[in-house]
Amino acid sequence: MSVHGAAETVLAPPDGGALLDAMPMPVMLVGADNRVRHVNSAAEPFFGASSPHLVQMGLADLLAADHPIFLLVEQVRRDGVTIAEHELTLDGPRLHRTGITVQGTLVAEEPGSVLLTFHDSSAARALDRQLTFRSAARSVSGMAAILAHEVKNPLSGIRGAAQLLESSVSEGDRELAVLIRDEADRIRDLVERMEMFSDKPLERRPVNIHRVLERVRMLAEQGFASGVRIVEEYDPSLPPVWGNRDQLVQVLLNLVKNAAEAIMSGNQGSGNPGSGNQGLGGEIILGTAYRHGVRLAVPGMEQRVELPLVVSVRDSGPGIPESIRPHLFEPFLTTKAGGSGLGLALAGKIIDDHGGVIEIDSRPGRTEVLLHLPVVAEGKDAP
Repeated sequence: MSVHGAAETVLAPPDGGALLDAMPMPVMLVGADNRVRHVNSAAEPFFGASSPHLVQMGLADLLAADHPIFLLVEQVRRDGVTIAEHELTLDGPRLHRTGITVQGTLVAEEPGSVLLTFHDSSAARALDRQLTFRSAARSVSGMAAILAHEVKNPLSGIRGAAQLLESSVSEGDRELAVLIRDEADRIRDLVERMEMFSDKPLERRPVNIHRVLERVRMLAEQGFASGVRIVEEYDPSLPPVWGNRDQLVQVLLNLVKNAAEAIMSGNQGSGNPGSGNQGLGGEIILGTAYRHGVRLAVPGMEQRVELPLVVSVRDSGPGIPESIRPHLFEPFLTTKAGGSGLGLALAGKIIDDHGGVIEIDSRPGRTEVLLHLPVVAEGKDAP
């Protein structure tokens, strides 16, 4: 009697470099001389350089010599334990990251080598902030409904009466009638802006985000940003956004206007106001990209919504004052003399209605607003 057994297949262990490349967070192997020996794929966009370029550099080429990472690496080598540092700021020629957690581990097979992993929780913090201010934006909707009913209707009567007075009063009194009409229009515009906070159902359909950005760029160049250079950095292969075209135009137009005003205020503060709106200097960069890894739980849906499409508005202005950064999406918060403080609050509400997330990163000379948006699923009409 013969016994036939199935042949047992023995799989070779995966290559260490392939395992590191499969990791979603940036990973860097530092040798005993603090030179970069290996980086994974996620480290390339994180550090703003390709892998062949990074492996020719040392830590001192990426970060200042007194950065806490150097102390972390030395402590890992000395004690042979895994150490993590939280809320670090990484500043360098190609790098600016805040709130980064860095974890160092000794590599036993290679004496003196330390494996560093970098965890960026900025998207999670941005989502937390947006969820915190969501209720604040929603609270404005009740006020908007009251204003629309109690103010807007009698306001139209006041405006009509002022128009009648313009044609029947003396020249001196006509200025007062025009003043009443203009102020009535200003209050009406404010009420209409607040009406945008109402909880009306959002009509959405596939939207080409590049056509939206082209519309915004044309409006900006012909108006408030006529003296500012606008640069386009687009990924032409992006799928459509699942959204409302008019509201996306409104959000992006407001963000570009904020960027242009920041550049203008920076030029005035530096004593270079330019000639009118021409020759203001500075630039606004409009960008699009496709990035994996951001998902959001939307009320009423069992599955998390992927937010792979990123729209960015970046300017070279003086940056947002650090004191107001935690409160950017609060209604009625403004640093402008004639501002209403509803722009970013409304933008946050609209992007929230789209199931997306707004992320803002600002420092002197550079402010970037990122919109993470859902796309139209392949073969379907909605995500």
